[in-house]
Amino acid sequence: LCLTAQHLSTLIFFSPSFCRLVKGLGNRDIVQIACGDQHAIALSRGGQLFTWGQNTHGQLGVGSQSTLIPQPQLVERLQGISLAQIAAGGAHSAAVSLSGAVYSWGKNDFGQLGLRDTKDRDCPSYIGALEHWKTVFISCGADHTAVLSKEGLVCTFGAGGAGQLGHNSTRNELTPRVVAELWGARVSQVACGRQHTLVYVPSLDKVYLFGSDEEGQLGHERKPTQLIPLPINSPVNTGESCQENNTSQEVIEIVAGGNQSIVLCKKNENSYLNGIATLKDEDVDTWISNFGLQRWESIKKDKHFKTSKDFSGVDLSEVQRFYDKISKKPKVLQEVQKEIERLLPSLSSSPISPENFRVYLVLPFLLQGEDDSSYHSLQLLAKAIMKLQPKDLQTLECLWSNLETSFFKELVILYQRVSQKNLSQFIVEVRSCQRNPLNLYPHETATLQILQILYQVNSRTGCRVQENNFYVPQVKLIIRLCWVIHTEEMALWKLTKYPCIFDMQDKIIVHYTERNALSSPFSTIHLLSMGHEQWVFPVRRQCLLQDIWTHLNDAPTQQFRRILTVSFVGEMGQDEGGPSQELFSVAARTLCQPSTGAFRRLASGLVWFHSQASSCEHTFLRIGTLCGMALYNGRMVPFPFPRALYKMLLGLTPTLEDLEELLPAAGRNLQGILDEECDQILESLDLNFTIMEEGDSMVAVELKKNGANIPVTKGNRLVLFFFFLSFCLVMSV
Repeated sequence: LCLTAQHLSTLIFFSPSFCRLVKGLGNRDIVQIACGDQHAIALSRGGQLFTWGQNTHGQLGVGSQSTLIPQPQLVERLQGISLAQIAAGGAHSAAVSLSGAVYSWGKNDFGQLGLRDTKDRDCPSYIGALEHWKTVFISCGADHTAVLSKEGLVCTFGAGGAGQLGHNSTRNELTPRVVAELWGARVSQVACGRQHTLVYVPSLDKVYLFGSDEEGQLGHERKPTQLIPLPINSPVNTGESCQENNTSQEVIEIVAGGNQSIVLCKKNENSYLNGIATLKDEDVDTWISNFGLQRWESIKKDKHFKTSKDFSGVDLSEVQRFYDKISKKPKVLQEVQKEIERLLPSLSSSPISPENFRVYLVLPFLLQGEDDSSYHSLQLLAKAIMKLQPKDLQTLECLWSNLETSFFKELVILYQRVSQKNLSQFIVEVRSCQRNPLNLYPHETATLQILQILYQVNSRTGCRVQENNFYVPQVKLIIRLCWVIHTEEMALWKLTKYPCIFDMQDKIIVHYTERNALSSPFSTIHLLSMGHEQWVFPVRRQCLLQDIWTHLNDAPTQQFRRILTVSFVGEMGQDEGGPSQELFSVAARTLCQPSTGAFRRLASGLVWFHSQASSCEHTFLRIGTLCGMALYNGRMVPFPFPRALYKMLLGLTPTLEDLEELLPAAGRNLQGILDEECDQILESLDLNFTIMEEGDSMVAVELKKNGANIPVTKGNRLVLFFFFLSFCLVMSV
C-alpha cells in the first residue's frame, strides 16, 4: 500500500501484477497506512481508523463476525479518540492517541498486545500498563511490540524467543517491560522487523539492533540471536552508501522489513520523519513566540499525557472559548449541534479507556444554549451517561469531582435548567390532560438522575456549589397538583428519588403529605383524608422506657402508620402535641444515661457509642424505630448526636472538623500535627500510631499493625489522621 505524494486522499493497493485505488477510501483524507501479514489499516485526517483483510485473530478490531473482510471497515470502538499513529504486526494491530494512550487488538498468543494474558482480542483494548508512559510511537513485529516514550525510553512485549525484546533472555513478556540496556540513551526512533528490533539514538548517532540475525538483518556477522541491544555505526559518520553528500547535518530514519534493516539518509528540508518522534529546537522556539508564553508553559507540562481515571487531560477553558466563538455564528452552531445529535446514539455503554470519557465532559459545554436543540441533546447525553456500566459511571463521577469549581457549577446549572424545562412541560401537559400524571418519560428521569449524581459528587468534595443550584422550583407546582390529583396517579413520589431538587420547605411538605397519605384509611382513594386512625399510647412516667418497648414489641407493622396519641397514666389532658413531644424528649434523655449502657457522654456534651455497643443491637433497633416514629409524627427526639453520625448514615466521609466537634481536644491536637512543618518538632513529640483508650484503665491501642514502632512524620501524618478517624468513629464501636 502507498499514499500518493500530491493527494494524501489517494490510497493505492499493489498486487503482484497491478495496482488499483482502494475505492472504499477514495473520498477519505488518509494520512497513515500500515500493513500486517494479511491485513491493512489506514488512518484518516479526521481520526477515523479503517481496517480490512484477514480477521482470523480479530486483527481488524471490528469484532469476530467474519474471518475475511475485503473492504475497509470503520473501527467504531476508537471513534472519538484522536489517534496520532498506527502500526500493524503479523496478525495484531496497535494505535497511539495524541494523549499517549495505547490500544492493541488481534493475535495475542505471545502477549504481544501487552494485556497481561495470551487471549486474542477482536476489538481495541486499552493497555493500562502504559498509562502515563507518554507514548509517542509504536512499532509491531510479527509477534512482538515496541513502544517509544517522549523521554526516549523503550519498552517491549510479546514474543522473545529470538531476543527481539532486548531483555537478555528468550522469555515472552505479557506486559510492557523497559529495555534496561537502553536506559538513559534517549532513543528517538524504533522499528520492528519480523523477529528483530532497531532503535536509533541521535545523541550517539548509533543504531542499536537486537533479535534474530539468521538472514543478516542485524548488519554484521553475529550470533543467530542477539539478546541485548548492540550498536552499529550509522552511514552518516562512516561514509557508507548514501545518495547525497554525507554530512553531519543530515538525519536518518530507520526501517525494518520482515528480515531486513534499512537506514535512510535524507536532507533536512526533504525529511519525512514522523513528527511525533523528533523535534528541532528552532521549531520549538518559533512555536513559543507565536503561541504565547503562558499557554506554552502549560503545554510543556505534558498535561495531556496524564490522562487517567482521575484526570481528563481536557482544557475546558479552551472548550468554553470555542463555544463562545461559534455561538456568535448561528449557522456554525447549528451544524455543531447537528453533529453532536448524530454522535450521541453511538456512545458506548462500556468505554475502553479514560480518553473515551472526555466526550462526556466536553459536550455539555457545547450545549449551553437555551434552545430546543441544546435541551434535546442534553437529554440524550444524560440517557447515554445513565447507560454506562457502574464502574464506568464511577470513573465519570471521579472526573466530575476533579473539575474546577466554575466548570462544575456550570455543569450543574445546565442540568438544572433542562430539568426545569422538562418538569414545566410535564405540568402543562398534566393540566391540559395530555398525559398520564403518574409517568415520567425516560429523558425526564435521566436528567434528574444526573442532577442527583452531581449533588452526591458535590457533597463528597466539600459542597463547592451551593445547594440552591440543584433546586428545581417546578416541584412546588407539582406538590400543589397533589391536592387535586389522586395520590397513586401522581409522579410526585417518583420525584422523591431525587431529593436534591427539593428545597427544605418542599421536603417538609412532601414528608407530611406522604405521612398523611399513609396514615389515612382512604389513602388509595384520595391524597388527603379528613380523618386519621390513631395509635393510643398510654405510658407510666416511672416505667417510661419499659412501656415504650412493650408497645413497640406488640405492635403490628400497620400500626406504625397511625398517628400517635400519648397519655401519661394518672394525668389529665389530651394529646394535642405536648404529651407526645414530652414522651420523645424524656425517652431520649433517659437513653443517654450511663445506666442504659447504650451511649457514653463525652466532654463535648455529645453522646457516642460504647466500645461494647455491638451487644446492644436490639436496643439500637428500638432507638431507630423511636426516631422514625418521631419523624413520622412531626416530633423531635433530641439525641445529642454529632454531625459525623449523620454523615456516616448518608454514606459521606467525616472530616477533621467533625472529629473536632466530637472530641475537641483530640481534634485540635491532630490539627496541630497536620499543620506542623518542622520535622524536628514532630520528632520531639515522640508520637506513634497508637491511641490511649479509656475503659476501666487507660490502654494503648495500636491504630495499625506494629503501630507502637511507627513514628509519626510529615510523610505519614495524613495516614495517622485517617487511621485515628476510623478508630474513633468505626473501629472502637
